[in-house]
Amino acid sequence: MDAMFDICYLSPDSNNVEPDDIPKTKENVWILGRKYSPIQDLDRIRRDITSIIWCTYRKGFIPIGDEGLTSDKGWGCMLRCGQMVLGVALIRVHLASDWVWTPETRDPTYLKIIQRFEERKQAPYSIHQVALMGASEGKEVGQWFGPNTVAQVLKKLIVYDKWSSLVIHVALDNTVVKEDILQQCMVNNDRGDDHTPDSANITDWMPLLLIVPLRLGLSEINPVYVNGLKICFQCPQSIGVIGGKPNQALYLVGCVDNEVLYLDPHTTQRSGLVENKQTDEQKEMDCSYHCRYASRIPMLAMDPSVAVCFLCRTKSDFDELCKTFEGELMKESQPLFEICEKRPSHWGPSNDIDLQNTTLFTEFEDVDRQFDDSDDEFEIL
Repeated sequence: MDAMFDICYLSPDSNNVEPDDIPKTKENVWILGRKYSPIQDLDRIRRDITSIIWCTYRKGFIPIGDEGLTSDKGWGCMLRCGQMVLGVALIRVHLASDWVWTPETRDPTYLKIIQRFEERKQAPYSIHQVALMGASEGKEVGQWFGPNTVAQVLKKLIVYDKWSSLVIHVALDNTVVKEDILQQCMVNNDRGDDHTPDSANITDWMPLLLIVPLRLGLSEINPVYVNGLKICFQCPQSIGVIGGKPNQALYLVGCVDNEVLYLDPHTTQRSGLVENKQTDEQKEMDCSYHCRYASRIPMLAMDPSVAVCFLCRTKSDFDELCKTFEGELMKESQPLFEICEKRPSHWGPSNDIDLQNTTLFTEFEDVDRQFDDSDDEFEIL
């Protein structure tokens, strides 16, 4: 029975040679905002890498688009990286930052998260929904996304999924505006009744996924930005970077010395459903969402187009993150981005705020959207 779980422990070498995923160095390893010793914590590093939801190319899913594509091989890698970032965010919001996956895991909350990425209409973040929402950003189905496009698509999709309980803010023009984020995330909830005072209105913080799209050079990374990237990876709120090598999207989960660690979506696996993980096939499918070993490349080999991602589950998380930006990132000779209190006047009004806090923020399955048709066909009408 255990043999079916081997896929989640795939080694780069079929002869079971120890993989060179984590260098043997005295430098600290940083993964999703956590610090590890590569010598003492190797097993824990691999355990935590394995617990990340690994999204890859799939084949054999319901046809999508005018060409009836049944696989995203060759065009879906950036979409899969976006799914992985969102998967980490949902795990942290609904389970815990130190949550651990094993092949035996049947936690109903975890299964609910996995089901949101399956290739079917009811899944809010399936490849179909991500690709088709991309049409609103000018990307046809089968066309390659950039980091900013996938961030904008996820921001639109999250509004239709009430259960996720997450706000996505995509920073514009290399600028994080505190005012805009606070207006999105601070939600007033009336928990009283006719006999309670106005003070019964409680202000809640909606967990925030902050995505900052950046261009860190023309055709290659400018070395002046390397230290800023390291600061981002080391923030406790870090959930990685959507980026990659030129023409090859990767989910960058951490760094060690001057290298980045990443999960690679460029493996084509068959499409299928995890559902409640009762059958052997469902168990095997769940394992296909996990990979034990990360890979690594030099930071200077990265494509300069990236999107750095942070999760703030509480307002104190956000305040702490802003202090890190202001106290460390802004002191760099060339900061990755700017942070300001209020929206620049020349930007005009924000259209994000009302979208997140209205009745649109309902269960995904209950919303009639223009490209939802049936499980047999997906098309933009």
